Amino acid sequence: MQISQLPLNYNKKMKRLDFYIGGTFLKCFSLVLIILAVLFSCIEFLSELDEVGKGLYGLGNAAIFVIFTLPKCLIDLMPFSAMLGGVIALGLLADHGELIAMQAAGISTPRICAAVFAAVMLIVLAFGIMAETIMPQMEQAARRSRAQAIYGPGVNLTKQGFWARRQNSFIHVHKISSEGIAAGVDIFEFDPQGRLKTFTHAQSANIRNSRLWTMKGVTRKVPTGQGISIRKEATGSMEAFLNMEQVAVLESPPYSLSTPDLRDYISALQNSGQDADPYLLALWRKLGVPLTTGAMALFSLSFVFGIRHNRVSAGHRITLATLIGFGLYFSDQVIMHTGLLLNLNPLLTAMIPPVCISALALWRLRILY
Repeated sequence: MQISQLPLNYNKKMKRLDFYIGGTFLKCFSLVLIILAVLFSCIEFLSELDEVGKGLYGLGNAAIFVIFTLPKCLIDLMPFSAMLGGVIALGLLADHGELIAMQAAGISTPRICAAVFAAVMLIVLAFGIMAETIMPQMEQAARRSRAQAIYGPGVNLTKQGFWARRQNSFIHVHKISSEGIAAGVDIFEFDPQGRLKTFTHAQSANIRNSRLWTMKGVTRKVPTGQGISIRKEATGSMEAFLNMEQVAVLESPPYSLSTPDLRDYISALQNSGQDADPYLLALWRKLGVPLTTGAMALFSLSFVFGIRHNRVSAGHRITLATLIGFGLYFSDQVIMHTGLLLNLNPLLTAMIPPVCISALALWRLRILY
């Protein structure tokens, strides 16, 4: 009986150690994420102070805006927090001699890495759900609240776009890209008696002009005594409905959209002949977040197992990891903007950082073991 129970007891102990390693990683990851989120939220709040005083936008509105954009901040910090959390967690285990004890008990380095990656997968799953559900809604709510506080009832931002009014004219724009391209523009013009005078629909419009908006795929409908007169034009123009500050506030950055919305908007831009590369890049970067997070965690493992033999202090280890993490982050930003400037393939641009980080981590592990 004792011999038959040995494998079962051994497996239970191994699972406990797996949970212990994963739990230590999750605790350190959470601590790093909270500290970084507080820091970046304070920076975001300070940047919002420039908007305070415009219309009814006050300090309370700025604080609400920062709170509502917190999910986006957490998602952005996830890969870096995974790396630094891994360095701290395994560094603590190494400093306390627990890693050596585990390896002496027969636990291999790949098993330790697998325990960390199991925790990483839980993080990726939770944050992936948040990125597709909570984050887009809170981003849009934050933008609606800020737009209404700054510009009042004249501009109304909704889930289906925004409405604006000027005298007897109303405009409805379904979406505005980060480059000032509006998709799905409806213009309603009424006479003084409140009767519809002209309805104009444009597939897209360039609204980054303070004087004239250039429209494409224009359809004009004018009610007459004999019915409705319809006229279609390839291009058209109209007097600018919004000033540049209003356009900047109402623009929808790629990260504020969920994956289905990104796909739909990319299709709309491509069908209207507009440049969809920034949104394609945002889509591939969003889909590549799990790979990036896993790559950063893998790099942290190679970092810890590589320097734990050198008897460096915990502070030195964390400092090195932080510097490397920031270096990788800025390299990622440089690659992203360079790809947009050079019109590189969005998929290639999005995948270069995680693939390079993974290759570097695997190379380090191969040298060490």
